[in-house]
Amino acid sequence: MMKKFILYVFTILLAVPAFSQDHKMGMGNTEGNKHLPFFTKKGHREIYHLYINDTTVNYTGKKRPAMAINGTIPAPQLTFTEGDTAEIYVHNEMMMETSIHWHGLILPNRYDGVSYLTTTPIEGGQTHLFKFPLVQHGTYWYHSHTMTQEQSGLYGAFIINERKPSPVKEYTLMLSDWTDENPEQVQRRLHNATDWYAIRKGSTQDYLQAIQTGHLKTKLTNEWKRMTAMDVSDVYYDRFFSNGKAEDAAPQFKAGDRVKLRVINGSSSTYFWLGWAGGKISVVANDGEDVQPVTVDRMIVGVAETYDVEVTIPRDGSYEFLATSEDRTRYTSLWLGSGEKKPAKKLPRLKYFEGMQMMNDMMDMKGNMKEMPGMKMTNQVMDMNMVMYAEMNDGEPHVTLKYTMLKSVRPTTLPSGPTKLLNFELTGNMNRYVWSINNKTVSETDKILIKKGENVRIVLYNNTMMRHPMHLHGHYFRVLNGQGEYSPLKNTLDIMPMEKDTIEFRATESGDWFFHCHILYHMMSGMGRIFSYENSPPNPEVPDPVAGFKKIAADDRKFYAAAEVGLESNGSDGNASLANTRWKFSTMWHLGLNKSKGYESETMFGRYFGRMQWLYAYAGFDYHYKKTDELETNMFGQVSNKNNRHTVVAGLAYTLPFLFVADARIDGNGKLRFQLGREDIPLTSRLRWTLVGNTDKEYSTGLRYIINENFSISSHYDSDMGLGGGLTLIY
Repeated sequence: MMKKFILYVFTILLAVPAFSQDHKMGMGNTEGNKHLPFFTKKGHREIYHLYINDTTVNYTGKKRPAMAINGTIPAPQLTFTEGDTAEIYVHNEMMMETSIHWHGLILPNRYDGVSYLTTTPIEGGQTHLFKFPLVQHGTYWYHSHTMTQEQSGLYGAFIINERKPSPVKEYTLMLSDWTDENPEQVQRRLHNATDWYAIRKGSTQDYLQAIQTGHLKTKLTNEWKRMTAMDVSDVYYDRFFSNGKAEDAAPQFKAGDRVKLRVINGSSSTYFWLGWAGGKISVVANDGEDVQPVTVDRMIVGVAETYDVEVTIPRDGSYEFLATSEDRTRYTSLWLGSGEKKPAKKLPRLKYFEGMQMMNDMMDMKGNMKEMPGMKMTNQVMDMNMVMYAEMNDGEPHVTLKYTMLKSVRPTTLPSGPTKLLNFELTGNMNRYVWSINNKTVSETDKILIKKGENVRIVLYNNTMMRHPMHLHGHYFRVLNGQGEYSPLKNTLDIMPMEKDTIEFRATESGDWFFHCHILYHMMSGMGRIFSYENSPPNPEVPDPVAGFKKIAADDRKFYAAAEVGLESNGSDGNASLANTRWKFSTMWHLGLNKSKGYESETMFGRYFGRMQWLYAYAGFDYHYKKTDELETNMFGQVSNKNNRHTVVAGLAYTLPFLFVADARIDGNGKLRFQLGREDIPLTSRLRWTLVGNTDKEYSTGLRYIINENFSISSHYDSDMGLGGGLTLIY
């Protein structure tokens, strides 16, 4: 019966992801469908028709499901003129709902495009009209704001030209990232703390690497402070793209041409370093807003940021504009000009242990970041990752763009008025992939009420080990960067670890507006807030705001399945779980080959507490059967009763330094148990060690060699089951 029960539970857990987006796609564009013209212009009305479809792509030699707009990834560029009116018909030809958010645009609340918050979701087979005046010019973009559809291909450039054409030649560069995995599976793996992406990147920072690089002390200090390996980018990506290609080319430009590149980071979670083979880069706009030109050698563009940069083609040839992912796994290129190729200097691998050493110095034992002596971290004064970049020590001067260099072309001082001050601490941890503000997710907070006519000032402090691109819908904020009344205007702010920034905006709109981290998987995990204008008129697109908020809140309440099943010569050890941001349901089993080896199962339900979630309280049921004539006692002198134990259990688990978990519990018979153990100690990139023991005189130790994301070769010794070896299946 116990074996059947465990098999039943495991089957249910494996079935959960069958409802992911991979199985919801499939309608596609049927033969004979009549599509209206992509673009027409009637007076000052600029009319576009966008058709969203499921599709199949092959970027890596494998056919993979994707989503496209008008058959292309990225979606087609939409080009407008300032002062005109946009009329955009979005036709959803998929079987699932979708949405489109117009990133960076100032527009009526009902057209912002966040389903259930500002705009009605576009159901399968439906068409939605977005109609709004174009009150600005610059470089923007659009993307789905539904689930993880953006990662599947729903994003494109949105360009608004000034009424008077510019004489400068220009080209749009849309940067993006691609994974062959279903994005819903990516999200599940992140929440379950899989190490597979780090293995593929070569960034596990294991003990062998620590010894080989002379950083054993760094590794030990890191784990003493209960930190996992340093992570620069969450996801391993199979490709990075320039306008949908690994390499794009613009041969039409000639020697001496001054070219404005409209750079859009349309990735889901990748920062890009930009470098130019032809010399200096001149930054002339950011997030659609003009800035006084500033000349740099290189720059990083955060997720969702846009920059207008100007470069000059120095002489005949094709010059590389290089975009390298921050984790240095891959790069993508745009070649400007024709003729002999002039490559840009490639960036070397990251020095992870040097970065880890600096993080060790800046993090206390409670998981909080602390300022280094004499260093006030604000507005990118120091890039937290600079120490990891080997090229910084090559003896060549490099001018790197920082926010302190950005200066608006016009005064941006807010009108006088009452000021609402908000303090937002960006919080979270990599151990359980929790991302929040003030240690609360969107679902755990109320909307923040603001009043039209007041100035809203936000002090942001990043108390995490990762950078976060914080985006405000429907507004521009001033970044107080030391430029006084010429402080730049932005809609997305890259804030680095330990950094403190101040932004402010004038409350001039109505309705509800999202403020969130634009790393897709951080946003889906709950790092955001909703600003709500008091006394706003009803939004016809959201007839029931309370029900709508529940839909929004469901994103970070989602449960993710995980399982690890050992099939070895001495039996089966395994565990399976369903967990979300705070809660976890789990079942664990040890199945020997016969009754004398024993059968055991523990099924628990519990909650994590604290910002770092080191404390876990749980309750559940424990079953143990072992045929034996011995009367076993635990270290407290209590009878273990392993021959027929079935009782309720309650306990507390706490993560100690070196990432060992101490677990104390009491069962319904009054028996106590204390257990200490750690899983997945990284001896090498793929070889992992597990060690556990408890006061019931049970102990086990094992090794697991990771073959791929789903299979490992494993061997372990268990005090009840003995020595065995075989395979471990991982889900």
